Parts: sequence; structure tokens; C-alpha cells
Amino acid sequence: MPISTEKKLGSLLMTGFIGEEISQCSSTVNDIKEHGLGGVILFDKCLATGSRKNNITSPEQMAKLTSDLQSCSAEPLLIAVDQEGGMVSRFRSAYGFSTSPSALMLGQQDDLEKCREAAEQTSQMLKDAGVNFNLAPVVDLDLTALNPIIGKYQRSFGDNAQTVIECALSWMSAHRKSGILSCLKHFPGHGSSLADSHRGFVDITESWDREELLPYKKIHQRTEIDAIMMGHLFHKNLDPLYPASLSKRIIDSLLRQEMNYQGLIISDDMQMGAITKYYGLEKACCRAICAGVDMVIIGNNISSDPKIVTKITDSLKNSIDQGLLSEARVDQAWQRVQGLKNKLHKGE
Repeated sequence: MPISTEKKLGSLLMTGFIGEEISQCSSTVNDIKEHGLGGVILFDKCLATGSRKNNITSPEQMAKLTSDLQSCSAEPLLIAVDQEGGMVSRFRSAYGFSTSPSALMLGQQDDLEKCREAAEQTSQMLKDAGVNFNLAPVVDLDLTALNPIIGKYQRSFGDNAQTVIECALSWMSAHRKSGILSCLKHFPGHGSSLADSHRGFVDITESWDREELLPYKKIHQRTEIDAIMMGHLFHKNLDPLYPASLSKRIIDSLLRQEMNYQGLIISDDMQMGAITKYYGLEKACCRAICAGVDMVIIGNNISSDPKIVTKITDSLKNSIDQGLLSEARVDQAWQRVQGLKNKLHKGE
């Protein structure tokens, strides 16, 4: 049976929700069944309510939640999380989960076996929990101590591109063996920035160096990349109008042409300040997909709206009707999402 345009649009969205369980009357279940929602993203805290608990509270609870989510979907549902290790870990020891060192600590050890062990531990934990997509590893280069979101939280493997490349490859391989998808982030490079895209506009024009593209290029040459995340990063010489996540020019020239990367491109959370303060959520989601992003993340955590999927899909449909978004672009993005889902559970 042909897939409707509405469900194709729904499959291009990944969104979060509040709570450690779902019921058949929840908006998330409706989004999966009626809109064909492509994926969900899980959080340990809820910023919208200020609660220190949200989707992740114990191994047993997680296994049930992810099983319930999958049972609602006619096809494999992408269930994603940011489990980088160190300070950026949604699965915490307080809830009975194993922990791993930060990326920086792993990179500084100069021991790929330690990195592999940490990645194996992480990927097995995610597999047991029913999570199939880890939005990691970070391949930003740690280029300044003043960086408030990468360097400050030890999210980079280091300032040396080769170290970052080797650690990321080890991380990806371990996840692939467990049947867990991985994602390189934040393209074209967040490590040299002096601002945090969660809070507002980030201009990397003066700080960015082309060396920050090396991890993406070299990793792409050596292995298959499941997904690349576009950062909300503005560079006037790469695109004088839009940040990377909304830039057809950056996606086409750097990723698709220069790197010949044909896999899935996913956005960083579209509710981050770098986007919502300047472009508006619904228009930005449309712009991102028009530009070449295949799947957009709406975390629904910074602010929460149970009708967000309906609003975004309606906005995308209006863009098609107005001739701003082509059905060919939607089909292309949908095919890439399906291609990513087809990798699930294959392992090595």
C-alpha cells in the first residue's frame, strides 16, 4: 500500500515527550499511529517543567517503555538518546545504569582499547534498554578552552583530528556490533565556537577552521556513517544567510558534493535558541528539510507541546501546497530515513 504524503512527512520528525510511560491515549501514540512519526528522543530531565525526572528512571522501566513504543509502530521506530559519556549521559548511575568516561578522558588516555571498552559498555546498555540510535559520537575538535558547550563539558575526544577520528571509529564500530546506530556531530564543527547554540545565535565565521571537517571526511573514507547531525552554526563565508542546519548551500557543497556523503542528515534540536529566537520553529523545520536535512529533531523538552507533531506536519503540508517544499525532496528524505531503519539489528 502506498505511503501517504502525511505519513512520509511524519517519518521525517523525531520528537520527545514527557513521562516515563505511555498509554494508548497519549499524544505520542497518536503521533506514531496517525502521523507515522519516525522517531522519539528520550531525556532524563524535563526542562519545560523543571523536573529532574522524565523518560528514564530505571533499566526495567526503560525496557518496558521502549517495548511499548515499538509496539505502536507499524515499522521500526527510531528511539534515540544523547549518551556520549561523562557529563552528557541521559542514563545515570543513580537510576541503576552503568556509566562511562567523558570523550575527553578517553581521548587523553591514548588507548583505543579503553575507548572500545567504554563504547561496548554503552552500546550494550542501550541495547538492553531498547534504544537503537545513539546521537553520538561528538567529532568536534576541542580547539578552545573558552567553548561553553563542547570543551566545558569534555564532549570532544581532543584537539587532534587523528585522535578524534580513531576514537570515533572505535565508538562507531562497537555500536554497530550491538546493532545500535550512531551519529557524528555537530557539522561543520562546534568545537571552536565561543557561544552555545542552545542559548542563541552562534557565529563561527572567525573561529572556525577547515581542519574541523577532517573527522567527517576521514571517517567517511574508512567506514559507513549512519547519520550526520547539522549544527545550528552560522559561518558567513559558507552561507551568508543561514546557519548550517538551514543551509542548502552548506549541505550541498560541503556534505553532498565535497564529501560525497549520501547518508542521512539529521538536525540538532530545532527548539534550541539559535533557531527559535531568530527563525521560528515551524518555518525553520520547513526550511531545514528544503535545505536537505532528512530528519528534524524537535526535543519537546525545552518547551513542551503535545500537538507539536500535528503542527509541524501541517506546516510542511502547507509548504508543499505553496510550492516551497517539493514532494521529490520529501521522497528523498523519506527514502534516507527508511534506509537508516533498514540498518537496525543487522550488526556486524
